Amino acid sequence: MEQTFNVSTSLVLLGLVEMNKLKYLYCALSIITYLFIIFLSIIIVLVILMEQSLHEPMYILICKLVINGIFGSSTFFPKLIVDLITSSKTISYGSCITQTLFISLFAFFEMSTFTIMAYDRYLAVCHPLHYVTLMTNKKVIDLIIGSCFMSFIALLIAVLLTWTLPLCGNKIKNIFCDNMSLIILSCLDSSVSQTFSAALVSSYLIVTILVSFFSYLRIFVVCMRVSKESRQKAVHTLVTHLLNFSVFLLGVFFVVIRYRLGSINLPIMVHVLLSVTGLVVPPLCNPLIYGIRTHALKIKVIQHLQKMGSKRIKLQP
Repeated sequence: MEQTFNVSTSLVLLGLVEMNKLKYLYCALSIITYLFIIFLSIIIVLVILMEQSLHEPMYILICKLVINGIFGSSTFFPKLIVDLITSSKTISYGSCITQTLFISLFAFFEMSTFTIMAYDRYLAVCHPLHYVTLMTNKKVIDLIIGSCFMSFIALLIAVLLTWTLPLCGNKIKNIFCDNMSLIILSCLDSSVSQTFSAALVSSYLIVTILVSFFSYLRIFVVCMRVSKESRQKAVHTLVTHLLNFSVFLLGVFFVVIRYRLGSINLPIMVHVLLSVTGLVVPPLCNPLIYGIRTHALKIKVIQHLQKMGSKRIKLQP
C-alpha cells in the first residue's frame, strides 16, 4: 500500500479547537499571565542593569534567567492570544518548525542557566577566597554565550532532521508546536530523528542534574561546618535555587509524562495542561522567587518601585 503524505501547508492545533468554547476566558487569562511575566521580568532586568552593586555573576545569571522567561513565554503567548481572538486553529508548517526551535531553545537555555548558577554558588560557598578569580563577570558571560551557541547548533540539527520527515497527518494535540508532536505525525521511519532528540535531551538533563546535584551536595556539606550565620545565608541561597530548579524539572517531567502516556486516550486539555506547565510556570515563578528570596535584589526592587511611586505622586497636580 502506498502511504499518503500530508501536502497541506498548515497544521491544526487541537488545543485551540478545545479552547474555542471558552475562548474569551482563556484569552483574558493568557493576556494577564503574559503581561504579568513581562512586567515582573522587566523590573528585575532593569534593576540589575541600573544597579552597579548588582553587576556580579549571580545577578547576571538571574538576569539571563528572567530574560529567557520573556523569550520562552513569547514563543507561544502572542500567537495564542491572537488565535483565540480570531478563532484561528491552524499554524503554517514553516511557523510550526520555527516555534518548535524557539520553544526547544527556551528549555535548553533554562537548563544551562540553572547548571551555571549551581556551579557559581558552589564556587562562592566552597571556594570563597578564590571566587573573585574563578568566577568573574567575563567568565560567566562566556559560559552563557558558549552554552547558548552549543544549544542552538544541537537543536537546529534536531529540528532540521524533523523537518525532512514527511507527515501523514496534520493534527497536533496541543496549542503550540514541539518536536515530538511533529515526529509522531511522521509516517516514515523516524528512528534517527527520535534517537537524536532523545539522546540530546537526555544528555542535557543528565549533565544538568549531575552538575547541580554535585554543587548543591558540596554546598550542603560546607554549610554543616561553618558558623550559624554563614550557614543560614548559604542554605537560603541553596533553597532559592533548588526551588526554581524543581519548578522547571516539574515542567519537564509533565512533558515526558505526556508522551509516555501517548497510547492512552487522554483528553486534549490534559495534553495542553501537561505541556504548558514548563512554559508558563518557570517564567512566572523565577522573577517572583528571586525577587522575594534574594535579599539584595529585593531591597533594590523595593527602592526602585518606591522611587517610581514618589515620582508619580509629584507629577500629579
